[in-house]
Amino acid sequence: MKTFVSVVVMSILSLSPVVFAQAQTAAREPSLERAAAARAFVETLARGEFADAGKTFDETLRATFPTEKLQELWKTLNTQVGALKRVVGARVERVGEYDAAIVTCEFERTGIEVKVVYTSAGQITGLFFAPVMITSDIYRAPAYVRAAAFQSKETVVGAGEWALPATLTLPVGKGPFPAVVLVHGSGPNDRDETIGPNKPFRDIAEGLASQGVAVLRYEKRTKAHAAKLGSVISKFTVKEEVTDDALAAVALLRKTGGIDARRIFVLGHSLGATVAPRIARADAGITGLIIMAGVSGSIEDVLVPQFEYVFSVDGKITPEEQAQLDAIKRQVAKLKDPQTTDATPASEMPLGVAAHYWLDLRGYRAPIDARDLKQPMLIMQGERDYQVTMREFEGWKILAARKNVQFKSYPKLNHLFIEGEGPKSVPAEYAKSGNVAQYVIDDIAAWIKSR
Repeated sequence: MKTFVSVVVMSILSLSPVVFAQAQTAAREPSLERAAAARAFVETLARGEFADAGKTFDETLRATFPTEKLQELWKTLNTQVGALKRVVGARVERVGEYDAAIVTCEFERTGIEVKVVYTSAGQITGLFFAPVMITSDIYRAPAYVRAAAFQSKETVVGAGEWALPATLTLPVGKGPFPAVVLVHGSGPNDRDETIGPNKPFRDIAEGLASQGVAVLRYEKRTKAHAAKLGSVISKFTVKEEVTDDALAAVALLRKTGGIDARRIFVLGHSLGATVAPRIARADAGITGLIIMAGVSGSIEDVLVPQFEYVFSVDGKITPEEQAQLDAIKRQVAKLKDPQTTDATPASEMPLGVAAHYWLDLRGYRAPIDARDLKQPMLIMQGERDYQVTMREFEGWKILAARKNVQFKSYPKLNHLFIEGEGPKSVPAEYAKSGNVAQYVIDDIAAWIKSR
């Protein structure tokens, strides 16, 4: 799993039953009016006036989120990130035939972007929540990136309704070059895996390309097609969230000029690292796996320690936070109950995510899944990581007897493989600009070239 922030994404956006209705034909309102309306809608939710907020829903969304369900949704959000402190601003984007008003909000524990999607008639037809770091800091390219050493080309991963915008970072020169597919952590990540001012996938892509390794990175399905997920959400699993698109990216590289089809690697981060063995199992032609901060045990078992740590960073756990922890513990226990089925309500599952998603992963242990894979692996871990801890890294060492598996841990690095101070990272680190450490890029490049 990726950060406390991405927990919000997973339960509220990526896997919640949102609905996108057909557009109407009435004239569009100006963008400023949409932004103001969306801001007023969020403020109405914050005041607890859920019946009034729901009056602007179209028929389909109203059926999905009647007043009591809308209240439950907002309560779940408050449970995870605290109360709304202020609305920072609002902007409007065009999404096909719809206007998406994005309201940036500061909650007690993190920033959230509330996306309110309007039909041309001015009704709300989609509602999404995604984390955002509220910071004045900006991304800065690392010194190890040599812009003259590579070209960045826009491309598309997959085809049809789930096609994904992507960037191929191709070294300058004759080639063919070894290549890497980058696979995101949980939540609706962009191709750079942007968190606050940080862009770890961009660092990795351009850093490796500076050393002669091509890299393909793409928008995650839950980022590029969030609005379409309502129609498939009841059967959504990590296969649709991660695996299918990673395999499509590998297939694209195989037919791309300048790429050595015999040397295509998959680099997974966090959730992407955890399910990397599934990806390799589905495509035996993948040359090797790079596991960055992958969970080795049961995925749901990292949730309680993660919340405990986040809640205790300020030195104490409040009664309200303890109540939330107790609820999470009950949800995890419910998932482990053999009597739990697809019919179990999402409200009883960890983070409010549908049972179907969790049951697909129940009992999954990535290192066990990887034991009989033939591909070499490089398993990497930041020792200051509080989301995926050193305990998870140690769990991967059941593969230590294999000569083609290497392990590397780094004392100064957090979950994003960015350096920080202190024995363990804190959530606030992600609001500060940093870059994936150069020695991580060097280690990955050297390992790839040694295959």
